[in-house]
Amino acid sequence: MTKKTLTIGLLWHSLTSDNLGVGALTESQLAILNEAAAKLGVQLKFIIFGTAGGKHYYPAHLDIETGSRISIKQMLKGQSPFLDEVSRCDLVLDIGEGDSFADIYGIKRFIFLIASKYAVIAKKKPLILSPQTIGPFDKWYARLIATYVMKKAAKVYARDGMSAAYLKQLGVTSADEVIDVAFKLPFTQDTSPKTRRRIGINVSGLLFAGGYEGGNQFGLTVDYPKHVRQLITALQQHTDTELWLVPHVIPDDIPNDDDREAIKKLKAEFPQVNVAPEFTSPSAAKSFISGLDFLTGARMHACIGAFSAGVPVVPFAYSRKFNGLFNTLEYPWIVDGRKDNTDEATRKVLEGIQNLAQLKAGVDKGNLIARDRLNKYEQGVMAALKAAA
Repeated sequence: MTKKTLTIGLLWHSLTSDNLGVGALTESQLAILNEAAAKLGVQLKFIIFGTAGGKHYYPAHLDIETGSRISIKQMLKGQSPFLDEVSRCDLVLDIGEGDSFADIYGIKRFIFLIASKYAVIAKKKPLILSPQTIGPFDKWYARLIATYVMKKAAKVYARDGMSAAYLKQLGVTSADEVIDVAFKLPFTQDTSPKTRRRIGINVSGLLFAGGYEGGNQFGLTVDYPKHVRQLITALQQHTDTELWLVPHVIPDDIPNDDDREAIKKLKAEFPQVNVAPEFTSPSAAKSFISGLDFLTGARMHACIGAFSAGVPVVPFAYSRKFNGLFNTLEYPWIVDGRKDNTDEATRKVLEGIQNLAQLKAGVDKGNLIARDRLNKYEQGVMAALKAAA
């Protein structure tokens, strides 16, 4: 008997993104969908719509098509290949690149996110907002439009308690609180022998540069470059420590967002530090991180990669997406880059390294919470596939 084939649109996902966090969401989403399809006895074809990058980590065994560029001008003219491809989908899952469904990144980006969602609704295709940070929508009109679109969606999933509370405040009743899907990201445990403890610092090129346009775009109270230099200086004094600088966002065309640019400067200042390889995929990054004894990082999915691999971590939060997620995991070891001062931030990381057993217990507890919440989302995906079939 031939299995029924469903076409699944994956909106604001990417398997070419230079931001390995977006790739981690996509790889994890594919794993969840394929497990659900196997249990239901259906086959899946995927169309991925999202930001293109310079990488390529498509799983060879899956039927995946790269969707057309999302153009508002083409949609308004009625000449959009994107709209034609949405028409072919039985179900569309939109993950908003994890945290892009907000107006804090500028109104142009918000309009793209909204227009693509509304296109799915206009085509009368079931739209699921997969686990992501929702908002904030600081402008009243953005809040109004976003709320309208979310109320038209078949289901909305928040990946943290702060987003869930915000959805309730907006009156979106179809929402559930779950967890970031990247806890599902496949990886290979690094079991290579080591004679010294391995400490990783995931350096954010974005924070090092002060934001996309320089200055202090995110309103940090921490001098981030000074904080990183303080950590390296302190950790290099320990002869039992092998220090690694770990990139996680590696775009060739946006130097202010490129972790490698910041790491290059630090390597010139501190030649003894080790630099992690340029990872070919999100799973490769997580596999490398799994071999560390500790990671501190300012890229959320580098921190999730560590956490979900059982590695003690002290995240550096520069937005509420960090605070919301790690509060949900009942994990208090976090630097708040918009409240702490520079010396406090450095002290918190160094104290974390001194208390690895305590952090490890918190990570293990948090992963149990994540597993329960992810299971809730997986059941929701299975129900959506069953309805679409």
